[in-house]
Amino acid sequence: MLLISTLLVAAVAQGDGSPPIQLARASDPVDAREALRPTFDTTRQEPATGSWSFTLDNDALVPVNRDQDYTYGLSVAATGTRARDFLLSLDTPLSWIDRALGVDGIGSSSVHGHGFEAGLFGFTPEDKSASEPLYDDRPYASLLYASSSRVQVNPHNRVAWHSTLTVGVLGLDLAGDLQNGFHQMIGSNRAEGWEHQISQGGEPTARYSVARQKTLAISSDNLEVKSTVEGSLGYITEARWSLSFRAGQLGTPWWQSTPELTRYGERNNAQPLRDRSEHYLFGGISLVGRGYNAFLQGQFRDSEVTYGQDEVNHAIAEAWLGYTWGFGNGYRLSYVLRGHTSELRDGDGDRDVLWGGLVFSRSF
Repeated sequence: MLLISTLLVAAVAQGDGSPPIQLARASDPVDAREALRPTFDTTRQEPATGSWSFTLDNDALVPVNRDQDYTYGLSVAATGTRARDFLLSLDTPLSWIDRALGVDGIGSSSVHGHGFEAGLFGFTPEDKSASEPLYDDRPYASLLYASSSRVQVNPHNRVAWHSTLTVGVLGLDLAGDLQNGFHQMIGSNRAEGWEHQISQGGEPTARYSVARQKTLAISSDNLEVKSTVEGSLGYITEARWSLSFRAGQLGTPWWQSTPELTRYGERNNAQPLRDRSEHYLFGGISLVGRGYNAFLQGQFRDSEVTYGQDEVNHAIAEAWLGYTWGFGNGYRLSYVLRGHTSELRDGDGDRDVLWGGLVFSRSF
């Protein structure tokens, strides 16, 4: 279903003054490969501004014509100490939760990066011309959010811990106004049912998540394979296991690649990117046990269209495939195609979900 064109990117010599990276060979024994895999200086002081990024998700960025389910997302993010100390940062309550749960310093790890992200994303049913509630399809839903993230790394065991705290508001008119304004610009039809969205009028919400990421012994100089386990509590409550890979010219540390931590428009990006040229294919799969999804089941406030526990699928499979271009001077562009199995058991909303995403970023 997906065709990836051949991409040629000029290799740029490392020029940041850091020591050369010693690489493993695929022919090396497992123990030798473990010792010779790319290493990075985890004692390097976190910069004031590590990176910034802009992300655009849309179901139009796929090879087939779609305009439903997770329909769009916009976000901006930054990493570094300024992101940690930003006025709207949630790093202080995040650190409180991490300490209370024993995540702070877990496994002899130490904090290596901080991130802040803000964004908006929305969901729609398939028939957007209907102004009345659609009880047989997924409901309109949206989230305006801010989140803070931290990454802790144990380089000896090649384990990284990622924690994220997100707060936001469900059900704001802004999501529908933005979508319909864009549709008007491109001459597309209005989505008429936003007044029936989950928590219409606004309702506060939050989510905390923690994930353990570990590279596997199969990894070598141009191949990185990781397993990740994650749990989250809040507007999405779930547990998941992921297997992911990167293949190509790799210039950034393994713990800085976190596509498995994406939740719709929300990403975990708590690390500064290295200023190295790189280009690689990446992908992965996740097996998810989901206990609760506010975008389908609503929250405390009454909503016109919601689904009960026996009407949603609690076992979901997710997959993604993408490519990253690192152009030197810190600039990067990524495209990713993501999808997952149906979240609803019956009705018009019982369908697989597919969308594409573009991420433009720069490191300093």
